[in-house]
Amino acid sequence: MAIFKPFKAFRPKPELASEVAAKPYDVLNSEEARQEVIGHPLSFLHIGKPEVDLPVNTDLYSKEVYLKAKENLNKLIKEQVLVEDETPSYYLYAQTMDGRTQYGFVGVASVDDYWNDVIKKHEKTRKDKEEDRANHVRYTNSHSGPIFLTFHDNKDLQAIIDNISATKPNTDITSLDGIRHQVWVINQDNLIQNIQQIFAATKNLYVADGHHRSAAAAIVGKERHIANPNHKGDEEYNFFLAVAFPASHLKIFDYNRLVKDLNNLTPEQFINNTKNNFNVSKLNTQSKPSQKGQFTMFLNHQWYLLEAKPTITDIVDPVEKLDVSILQKYILSEILGVNDPRTDKRIDFVGGIRGLNELEKRVNSGEMTVAFALFPTSIDELISIADAGAIMPPKSTWFEPKLRDGLFVHFM
Repeated sequence: MAIFKPFKAFRPKPELASEVAAKPYDVLNSEEARQEVIGHPLSFLHIGKPEVDLPVNTDLYSKEVYLKAKENLNKLIKEQVLVEDETPSYYLYAQTMDGRTQYGFVGVASVDDYWNDVIKKHEKTRKDKEEDRANHVRYTNSHSGPIFLTFHDNKDLQAIIDNISATKPNTDITSLDGIRHQVWVINQDNLIQNIQQIFAATKNLYVADGHHRSAAAAIVGKERHIANPNHKGDEEYNFFLAVAFPASHLKIFDYNRLVKDLNNLTPEQFINNTKNNFNVSKLNTQSKPSQKGQFTMFLNHQWYLLEAKPTITDIVDPVEKLDVSILQKYILSEILGVNDPRTDKRIDFVGGIRGLNELEKRVNSGEMTVAFALFPTSIDELISIADAGAIMPPKSTWFEPKLRDGLFVHFM
């Protein structure tokens, strides 16, 4: 059963929260981050991507980068931009985008639960990215980018969400991208105990987004456990910052694909080859797939609808039946020769939040030759794959809105 505890967060003063809150470190490259912090000295990007305060040619994985993160974080605390709450609390965090609101509980999850698979994962992680985030945790002695968790809906937790969200939030800001972020502090003893007991009866939590950050937190937690001869299990390094959302609150966007060339095929040859496993028809206009098993394709200024034939969709395996797996196996690999999407330089991925115009633009520019739009993976598919102990293909899910860094910091 899951351990999900309250903690004493360092949070920005409400009047400064809009200046502190920042996009996660992994949705911006260094140049984008440098542009984003211009005129925003309190932005948490100074901690999440501290290379913005160092020379452009700085090695992103150097000791100087992590030391700068530590320095910048300590400065925000010293100047009382970030202030520690007096008592351990849970927090309700709401994000509103395009008229839809998702509510999650902020707390700290258990490192032991991560290693014991109470917290279930569905992605492979890369060692270099793990080590980068682990160094960030080691040097700053903190977790500042919350892990995005989900769990099966619970009516008692939903009732708590409904009651709390009807009151005035402690923090209420709208970020530059138009997303509203609200925070309520939950510090009543009886309510804290109730929430903790409900989570304690929850069989599993699932990593929706943040596999590298959760792996890094677990790695550092284990290191500190081993290094501490007086380890008791209640030290803060045994827990990491997370936001846990009921599954029904979440929306997964499509994660689309672009390929640089047609693997020495003409467009006509390529389309004919796709007809072995797909029904192919021209579309009159730009269009997204309307259901599972459909794909739309942009090639030579023309949109096409590809519908997978029953011979390739009648599959039991939860991974193989994913649309991303079907596209990968029967088109990207079999026809276009993109056998490893993790390493092949001919393929690129575009989150659905950017829209189909982004696919058209990159194909029409000549940078790419063909684009594929997918129907979004469902949260039920994600959970079923995690329950099976299986791994989803890379770039299977794109969650929006993204959790903001800097609204909560957990020190170890």
